[in-house]
Amino acid sequence: MTTMAASGGDRRVLARAHDTVVGAGADLEADAVRQLVLESWQRSLGYRLNADRIVADLELTDEQLRAYRNAHPLHAALPVLQKLLIRHAFDAELIVAVGDSAGRLLWIDGDRDLRRRAEGMGFLEGANWSEPAVGTSAPGTALALGRGIQISGAEHFGRVVHPWSCTAVPVREPGTGAILGVVDITGGDTAADATMLPLVEAAVAAVEAELRVQRLDDVATHRPPAPAIVARPELRVLGRDVGELVHTGGTTELSARHAEIVTLLAWHRTGLGVERLSELLYGREDAVVTLRAEMVRLRRELPADLAPLSRPYRLPRAIDLDARRVLDFLDRGAHKVALGSYLGPVLPGSDAPGIVAIREELRATLREAMVADAAPDVLLAYARTDDAAYDLGVWIECLRVLPAKSPKRASVLSRIERLERELGRVGHTMQPDATSAQPPRS
Repeated sequence: MTTMAASGGDRRVLARAHDTVVGAGADLEADAVRQLVLESWQRSLGYRLNADRIVADLELTDEQLRAYRNAHPLHAALPVLQKLLIRHAFDAELIVAVGDSAGRLLWIDGDRDLRRRAEGMGFLEGANWSEPAVGTSAPGTALALGRGIQISGAEHFGRVVHPWSCTAVPVREPGTGAILGVVDITGGDTAADATMLPLVEAAVAAVEAELRVQRLDDVATHRPPAPAIVARPELRVLGRDVGELVHTGGTTELSARHAEIVTLLAWHRTGLGVERLSELLYGREDAVVTLRAEMVRLRRELPADLAPLSRPYRLPRAIDLDARRVLDFLDRGAHKVALGSYLGPVLPGSDAPGIVAIREELRATLREAMVADAAPDVLLAYARTDDAAYDLGVWIECLRVLPAKSPKRASVLSRIERLERELGRVGHTMQPDATSAQPPRS
């Protein structure tokens, strides 16, 4: 394996190759990019991924993650990784991630600032970094190929990952050879230099040796295997007038009314009485006959294991709601990922009182988080969304947090002046000098 630390010229060649294949779907000239990368790009395109909108799904809640990590075979090998990789990652400005065989990141440690920056691309504990989820990346592609690899810069499928480089090696179960997970090093160019792959391979070999010892102990004590965590069904309602329910049996498109019902039950996880659900759905408590008839039709549309139960109405198993995922990202401080996950209002065509309340709560929470804590570039991206395009307060905050010499200030100030005119306000709400009174956020 040759070094993956790319020169400026190499980066430009890779970027052009990425634009050719991923952006335009055209063929490449020979040797423009490594064959394994080209094949991974083609697989990623086959998954219908959008290179400009790569968002790693947060598949495990905090509670699930804790339980799963404690039971996972790689948990016992963490001290080995701590000694061989993690403790050195802080000084080397790198981060170490350990994922399971499905590509879900279970542990991330290393340089604190780098970890915070990596959250901006969804590199979070509990997130799925398999090839089908995010396209070409070291952990996902290493799992797809079953061997150690290095991915640098624009070799990544998602453009948000182009500033990063990484090295990853699968971990195999000593007895069967089955892949248990993956160990990944992520950072700048040094994360994929010529020394990194042998280093990670050596660490993985030590992990597998530790697992071999653990396996002998398990046989001796008849310890039960770790429970599997199956990805939960997902309901997509952001920016859509109808719902899309993704489950193990495929995808079910829900009518507007059925999407409203499942959204309300997914949001109110403990269930809703018939009168309360009637009120949230129809705006009145006495529509229970109509509701019960609609519920019969809904049960016919859904897989048996997802059909709502009654007394109270509730879902038989948890369904991940894309709207709640945005809130989860905000709770973790991953503002950029949250914004990328927010594809629009919740069922924008619905006037059901309960849906309107969820829609407005999500909008308000997103706005508050962006204005209070988002980095300037993320706040500016939020300001340009449909939700904030005419929000004068958001644009004024953009002007306040942008660095004094930022070339973006002129267009932001122009936008503020235009909004003030359109809103019938006289004069400037904030003079340019006042914007420099407080330091910009980083």
